[in-house]
Amino acid sequence: MPIRDKINKEFNLALKKRDKAMVFTLRLVSAAIKDKDIATRSQKNQKGIKDNEVVQLLRKMIKQRKESADLYEKAGRKELSDLEKQEISIINSFLPKQLGEEETKKICEETIKSLGASSIKDMGKIMGHLKKNYPDSIDFSKVNLIVKNLLN
Repeated sequence: MPIRDKINKEFNLALKKRDKAMVFTLRLVSAAIKDKDIATRSQKNQKGIKDNEVVQLLRKMIKQRKESADLYEKAGRKELSDLEKQEISIINSFLPKQLGEEETKKICEETIKSLGASSIKDMGKIMGHLKKNYPDSIDFSKVNLIVKNLLN
């Protein structure tokens, strides 16, 4: 089932349950998806954005909320920070599961061996291969450190 359909289904359930936080967050997500649909609409693309673009949009929304939560915590506004964290967890539930650190390290080791990489100069080639083959299942903020450690 496409992510967009999952979001709509959960939104309808949240309305029935009167879950205010879920309804609020999913309204924001739906609005962002519709905005992106409109921005990318052309004569060739009438259906809207694809699932991989929805995933990118959700990741961007999570990043924004993490930054906001940090700012709220620094300002001593714990209640607002908690709201942002709650939104993060709701949005996260629609993203594909990411691999753990051990699995990520194993994939990085296999990639380095298969590409014959031996130095930090091969970092771009390794990262390109990983992004092509594992775009949604690996946390690339962790991959950078793992690959550097394996190459050194």
